[in-house]
Amino acid sequence: MILFEISETFHLARGKVYLYHLLHGTVSKTYNMKKKAMKNDIHIRGFQERFSVIEPQLRGYYTSLYGETGYEELLSTVKTMYSGRSDQMLHLDEQRLAYPTWYQDPTMVGMMMYVNNFSETFASMPSRIEYLKSLGVTYLHLMPVFDMPEFANDGGYAVSNFTKIDSRLGTDEEFNVFAEACHRNGISICIDFVLNHTSDEHEWAVRAKEGDVEAQSKYFIFKDRTMPDAYEKYVNEVFPVLAPGNFTYNAALSAWVLTTFNHYQWDLNYANPEVLREMVAAMLQMCNRGVDIFRFDAIPYIWKEWGTDSRNRPQVHTLVRIFRLILEIAAPATIIKGEVVMAPHLVAPYFGTEQEPECHLLYNVTMMVELWNSLATRDTRMLTDLIESIPEEVPDSACWVNYVRCHDDIGWGFNEQSARRQGYDPFFHKRFLISFYLGSYPGSFSRGELYESDPKTLDARNCGTTASLCGLEKAIHERDEYQGELAIKRIILLQVFAFVANGIPVLYSGDEIGQLNDYSYIQDPHKGRDSRFLHRGPFDWGVAHAIGDLTRYPSQVYYRLNRYINAAKGHVMMGNNNVLRSILTSDRSVICMLVIPRHPAYEHQMMVVLANFSEHQKQVRLLEHDYSAIRTQLWTELLQGKQVRLNDEVITGPYEILLLTPR
Repeated sequence: MILFEISETFHLARGKVYLYHLLHGTVSKTYNMKKKAMKNDIHIRGFQERFSVIEPQLRGYYTSLYGETGYEELLSTVKTMYSGRSDQMLHLDEQRLAYPTWYQDPTMVGMMMYVNNFSETFASMPSRIEYLKSLGVTYLHLMPVFDMPEFANDGGYAVSNFTKIDSRLGTDEEFNVFAEACHRNGISICIDFVLNHTSDEHEWAVRAKEGDVEAQSKYFIFKDRTMPDAYEKYVNEVFPVLAPGNFTYNAALSAWVLTTFNHYQWDLNYANPEVLREMVAAMLQMCNRGVDIFRFDAIPYIWKEWGTDSRNRPQVHTLVRIFRLILEIAAPATIIKGEVVMAPHLVAPYFGTEQEPECHLLYNVTMMVELWNSLATRDTRMLTDLIESIPEEVPDSACWVNYVRCHDDIGWGFNEQSARRQGYDPFFHKRFLISFYLGSYPGSFSRGELYESDPKTLDARNCGTTASLCGLEKAIHERDEYQGELAIKRIILLQVFAFVANGIPVLYSGDEIGQLNDYSYIQDPHKGRDSRFLHRGPFDWGVAHAIGDLTRYPSQVYYRLNRYINAAKGHVMMGNNNVLRSILTSDRSVICMLVIPRHPAYEHQMMVVLANFSEHQKQVRLLEHDYSAIRTQLWTELLQGKQVRLNDEVITGPYEILLLTPR
């Protein structure tokens, strides 16, 4: 049973009956095809050309997993979904086929948000677009929006229906209206697409609990502990404190269900080709409704193989490749962002290769970690090591996503070898960071809370808004205006560094106005055990409407950040067509990073970034002799306009970041 039905009325309303029948080879001579056929012929030819080129590759990947079983049904689904594509989306396909790396454009500025926190429902979201445009946002990541259980939903990552908007956020039609409004205003929409699991209230899970064998085959269900115990020997726990183990006993089934994340999130069995087909159908329906980017959640987990750690298996890459090829055929305006939380050299394989690309976008998670590490230690050497380790041999279509904070916790996944080289013991250094951003370490400016604190291993993750972790909450509480000024400088330093670090910069909603931790979550019995809700509070529109008052901290954050966005957005050194290099400086608190265009013809347009990660004024020199030309050149700071030479000591103020471009 597919996830939705396509009625003839639906096609007639859009003039797509001809399109449907032509794709399926069932065009009747009695059809009056003249006007609408001529209009659709261009798109049909494009579809058929793409199909003829891409389908042999698709077949090869598919049959490597499933043989021929279900392949024709998959192709029929792809054709059916393309036949329902609106004129607006067909036009967008044309535009992006002409400019296939549109998402790498230097004008791309991202924001991520929860709809209910930002605007309550989709009905009022169109009225918020002007605010987003004023900040320069062109890429909007909406946190989970699909139908979910009322309480046990993991912030929306327990999905009950992959095409239906959750009723608390509005109706399907209100989402469609909002998507159209975003496209009219040059904003691309990204939504989460949870590939690994469903909610235990999903139709498939409900039918499975009722004894439906077909539905049960879409999950991993075992009558005894033999297979689960064999699996547990090789596989780590994702949430060892809140949700220990990888299986949950279900009384209705009298069986054990694989639940990698939470007990109410049932892992999907992609060894069943019907799971793939139905997920493809859901994805393509959302493409037709205006989704530009899918954030594939937890993709390293989606293929299970007993006797292995069931992470990052080769079949995962095959599945991602299948999803991408199907998008290239039926929805070429839409791209894939992968959620892979590892070091860059382990993340980069999910870009695929030039010949076999996979994800278009991937998070530079370790960049985020090293920014916070540099801020706490006033030592940029591990950040420098990271910059030098970012893989450059990636497909031309590959693009990093850079960010300072997101909806999730901060896990301290730094490079332990790099830590040792700099004289840090990895275990004790992690303990320092956990304590520092909790606010319990002596002299810490931070205010936060712990997540997944494990008394056995002494491991934990940290939660908090950017502003609170950067010291603004503590400064306000202590009525210390000087510390408040330093906190704002820290916020701007981190955000601007993410802007210039080669990729799409993404702000977390509320960070642009310096929102503080929201401790009210503790009073909610359904949120109180999950400290991530500390930084998932509602957007403060009262503060946003007063951003013209520069005597207020939130307005100062917004004003300074917006100045950088206006100065940098569209600049040739923004976007993703650059490589990063570091230059050793005379002070470990100050990092020097070169942003160099990939194309040698534009090398003269490089940017030099000097960033001071301490609260003290620093006088620094560049120590490496290979960059003598950089020393003698006269540089202009992008925002301030002041001119700087690098052949002598350069003065950087507390937490100052300089974006230096050739005069």
